[in-house]
Amino acid sequence: MSSLQLPDGFLDVFTSRLVKVNELRLHAVTGGNGPALLLVGGWPQTWYAWRQVMPALAREHTVVAVDSRGAGLSDKPDDGYDAGTLAADLVALMAALGHDRFDVVGHDIGTWTGYALAADHPEQVGRLAVLEAVIPGLSPSPPFFGPAAASQKLWQFGFNRLTDLNEELVRGRERLFFGWQFATKAATPTTIPEYAVDVYVDAIAADPRALRASFAYYRALDETIAQNQQRSKTRLTIPVLAVGGALWSGPNAAQTMRLAADDVTGVVLDDCGHYPAEEQPARFVEILENFLAANR
Repeated sequence: MSSLQLPDGFLDVFTSRLVKVNELRLHAVTGGNGPALLLVGGWPQTWYAWRQVMPALAREHTVVAVDSRGAGLSDKPDDGYDAGTLAADLVALMAALGHDRFDVVGHDIGTWTGYALAADHPEQVGRLAVLEAVIPGLSPSPPFFGPAAASQKLWQFGFNRLTDLNEELVRGRERLFFGWQFATKAATPTTIPEYAVDVYVDAIAADPRALRASFAYYRALDETIAQNQQRSKTRLTIPVLAVGGALWSGPNAAQTMRLAADDVTGVVLDDCGHYPAEEQPARFVEILENFLAANR
């Protein structure tokens, strides 16, 4: 981590480690004291997406920011990218780290894993927070010929599910393809700094297996959707926080979670796009800590 741009004092608190779970090596950055808090990032990011909120959260929590299978420094097997398997990975990871019960925060596709964790492993998960949640199998599917604004936000779902062509088109153009995601989904094209985009893009471009794995979450959507349709038959009873950026998902994050949970607190962040933890870290920490403290 010493080569990364990090908040002052970060390396005094946090440790990077590889943990062997079920024949899989998962990378996690851990630190802090208090109840365990698992942070699950989105596509196409790594644990690094949480860097600005981790020091503040570590004052009250033992923070575990993970690279799920296929991401960052974690192993990149050929399969296992459905939400149920990803959730089982993280239960095993947390157990290996000594945490039998923990709270979960998920962003983007990390909300798919977060929902599966809460639904499939209720004895482990105390509270769930989701950022920018669009959860296949819960969220209504858009019409085939939807409004242009919806297509701008959701086109990658179809593209990422292609079998081979997407990899051929993106390979060698990773900075263009993934850089465009950050430039168009944040509040402004420069809200996510270039150094952070470089970290995310380099993690994919440096490993030929990483590009395939980045699409594998989407190629597994048929399985994830079927799982979520079953999960939704039993509503979540734990407290759920749903945060949306006003310039991206807005109130849809809370609307999505109300389809599956009884106790949902919805928050919309003004002047924020798709990346609340990076765009408004101080405000996000305040909202999350209030949620976690109120439900202890």
